Amino acid sequence: MGLAVGLRATVRHVVTEADTAIEAGSGDVPVLATPRMLALAEAACVAALESHLDAGMTSVGTAVALEHRRASPVGTELEVEAELTDLAGRRLVFGFIVRHRPPAAGPAGEDLVAGAGTVERIVIDRAEFLARAGAAAR
Repeated sequence: MGLAVGLRATVRHVVTEADTAIEAGSGDVPVLATPRMLALAEAACVAALESHLDAGMTSVGTAVALEHRRASPVGTELEVEAELTDLAGRRLVFGFIVRHRPPAAGPAGEDLVAGAGTVERIVIDRAEFLARAGAAAR
């Protein structure tokens, strides 16, 4: 494994109707749903790990802390950046930030933070994990 603190990735996404709180069942307004924000943050974490895990290895989420600070209506361009901030054996902790791009309001160049938080993931052997999950389902 070639993991090191500082690994990072950025995911860009434009909010669609499918991303809204209405569609996610987490509210009744047509803005980015908090669960969808989390999914984008996790996608950025996975992207940061993409070429750094050994063959047959993957990661799974185990804990999150998320602050949803600003509404993102349909059509908002988002930039989600995740950075590996702590590495302890198989345990990985990422910090992430979600920004509106380009800024929807405010002075030119101002970052409008829509959300931020941390995601904890654990590195696992994919085949072993699936075998255990299959046995548990029987």
